[in-house]
Amino acid sequence: MWAEKTIIRTASGIGLALVVFLGAIWGFRSVPGVSQAEAQQAPSGALRHLVPLVRPDEPLLPLRQNKDDLNAQKVALGRALFEDNRLSRDNTISCAFCHNLAQGGVDRQVRSIGVGGQEGTINAPTVYNSSLNFRQFWDGRASTLEEQAAGPIHNPLEMASSWEEALPKLTADAALKSRFMSIYGRPPSAETVQDAIAEFERSLLTPSRMDRWLLGEDEALTPEELAGYRLFVQHGCVACHQGVNVGGNMYQRFGVMRDYFEGKAKVDAADLGRFNVTRREEDKHVFKVPSLRNVTLTSPYFHDGSTASLHEAVSKMGHYQLGVDLPPEDVQAIVLFLYALTGEALQ
Repeated sequence: MWAEKTIIRTASGIGLALVVFLGAIWGFRSVPGVSQAEAQQAPSGALRHLVPLVRPDEPLLPLRQNKDDLNAQKVALGRALFEDNRLSRDNTISCAFCHNLAQGGVDRQVRSIGVGGQEGTINAPTVYNSSLNFRQFWDGRASTLEEQAAGPIHNPLEMASSWEEALPKLTADAALKSRFMSIYGRPPSAETVQDAIAEFERSLLTPSRMDRWLLGEDEALTPEELAGYRLFVQHGCVACHQGVNVGGNMYQRFGVMRDYFEGKAKVDAADLGRFNVTRREEDKHVFKVPSLRNVTLTSPYFHDGSTASLHEAVSKMGHYQLGVDLPPEDVQAIVLFLYALTGEALQ
């Protein structure tokens, strides 16, 4: 269905041409559809009935295998650290505080609240399936989960701490120190804390009904969800939300077809996206495309948390990214499809 390692900065082709192109380069098989010639002769309003459903020739989603390859002891230790407030300066904030596993791996705040009630600068992305992203953070400044794990600890608006402050607190816990000695042969260190947290985060995989459909289970999706999937492809959403994580594998400008930031009262540093990392003018307002897995659980949406409704988020994507104002019935159908991407954590 979706490629895994594409990185683009401008919109790809939209509609049936995109479907044919994707099928040509990724070896899709239709399930079932119509011929290209038939589709080209159809009026545009009929396309939603003609765009073929597609599956990859080989499964793209070996999520169970990914989890089975992990070190169970490191995963358990990483979970404990993920929930440990001692990583913050005043022992009040843990990773789980902003990435609540019980509510989609986010805090459902416009911006997260850190030590001392300080408000962060950006909407917290979900930690679920983060190991499937090609970079971490909205601006892609971390290339690995290990590197990402250190970021909030040192961020003055989040945990506002440092390794010099956090590690002595962890080492003073005899039971915790013993676990580190058993697994790593040494006391807690920056490297081992980051390694354990990253291993735990790699375990946070949530296969969905869409995955089951991709693997051949025809009844996993309803006819309405399949219709939404057709529209998701037809309108070109798949141009950016692709790959094993249905996103998270490329950068894209927020406002490809129309200026999202025009008329905004204040453009903050967080709105500059990738530019904050590269300092290149062409990277202004460019962000890592977010995954759509569990998107029904992770409102509010976008890097600025400006949109509470998933229907509104889909409409905005059509307007700003695709240059079209999607009919309400198409928005509703796509939202129904997005529910099929809501998964359950592997045990």
